[in-house]
Formats: sequence, structure tokens, C-alpha cells
Amino acid sequence: MPDAGPPAAPPAPTAGVPLVTGRALGRLLATGLLGLVVGVVGTSVHRAQPPWGVLLALLCVVSAGVLARAWTGWTGMLALALGVFAAVSLLGGPGPGGDVLVALQPVGVVWYLGALAVLPVALLPRRWFSDDPRAPRTPRSGTERRRSAVSPAP
Repeated sequence: MPDAGPPAAPPAPTAGVPLVTGRALGRLLATGLLGLVVGVVGTSVHRAQPPWGVLLALLCVVSAGVLARAWTGWTGMLALALGVFAAVSLLGGPGPGGDVLVALQPVGVVWYLGALAVLPVALLPRRWFSDDPRAPRTPRSGTERRRSAVSPAP
């Protein structure tokens, strides 16, 4: 009987798994559209009641950033920021009559930089956005226990 040679190596765990799935592309598209909506709504309300309008608009950007980070990771945050930036840039330009929605005033400049409000969310730990269960804590040994703040009675 002839020798068949060494056994074939098992397939790699990622063999046959596409790097980009339809679901991932759908989520990126959805977070980009969410960024457009947040940008349009934020541009509409940022001058409503100074300073509360711009604070509400920035809070919407940050909460959408948390959603995008939890749902798709950093790529979703990038799609969200691009959507907000695109909406604010388009609506911030002069209209047909020459008037603008985002004036060159302090509140307007803060709103122009509003897409950067997503950055603090990007710096938060990844485990805050993970659905994976955490490993149970191991009990400490007797020598590592915290000492009581109250000393025992003599």
C-alpha cells in the first residue's frame, strides 16, 4: 500500500467566512444615514435656545456615537461622523437667497465642530460596548483581604 504522505492540515478557522457581510454593510449604511439625520436635526435646532439648542444637538451626536460604537464599532462611528459632517457642511453653506443656517458665530462654530463630539466615545474602553459575559471574579486569599477601617477592640 503506497504511503499517502502527511495528513492534510485542518482548514483555518476563517476559511470560507467573508470579511464583509451584507449585515455589516447594512449597519454601516444605517449609521451613516443616522449621522445625516442627526446632522440635519442638529443644524435645525442648534440656534433655537442658546446655549441649550447646541447642547441638545451635541448630546444627540454623542448618544448616536454610543449607539454606533455599540452596534458596529469604530467603522460605524466613522460613518456616523461622516454623515453628520456631510449634513452640516451641506446645510451650512449659503442658500439660494444668500442666508445661512449655520452662521459664523460662536454657537455656529461649536456646531461645525460637533461631529468631533464622537471622539470621546471612541476613547472609552471596548469592554463597555461588548455583549460578551465577563469572567467571574476569583476570591481573594486571606492575606489580600482589605483591612477594616475600624481597629478591633482590645
